[in-house]
Amino acid sequence: MFFGDDVNIPVGSTFFSTKAKLKIGNKVIFGPCPTIITGNHRIDLIGKYIFDVDDKLPENDEDVVIEDDVWVGANVTILKGVTIGRGAVIGACSLVCKDVMPYSIIGGIPAKALKWRFTIDQIINHETNLYPAEKRYSRKQLIEWFGNEGIFESSGNNHYTGEPKNKP
Repeated sequence: MFFGDDVNIPVGSTFFSTKAKLKIGNKVIFGPCPTIITGNHRIDLIGKYIFDVDDKLPENDEDVVIEDDVWVGANVTILKGVTIGRGAVIGACSLVCKDVMPYSIIGGIPAKALKWRFTIDQIINHETNLYPAEKRYSRKQLIEWFGNEGIFESSGNNHYTGEPKNKP
């Protein structure tokens, strides 16, 4: 497990880190009772109770990454293999089982994108105030991810229009 600077981890937090890594960036806030699980049980063996299965496949454990400047609301569960992008907000009681775009606001079970936290111009201004030039997202990247106007679109299955081919 790796925790950045100024991470607020409340009483009642449950973090299960198996063979995979858990990385939490800087300036991350958690509401009460978050749960993060980086692994899963193997359920594909015939003739064995799940309880008796000790071995795992590589896909049973996947890293969880929470980037900088993220707010995770109360009672959120984050499952294996998820990356939560910089500046995202996760609504209370959400189940996060897919990657979260930077600066998006998501919620629900399973969590789906609801809207963007800022416009593209606001993200550029925000990042200019907080990050060195080499760490900031470029306007070109933001337009590629969010569209020219920064308008939110979702296909309804938690895969975002304009999702980067190479995650940030």
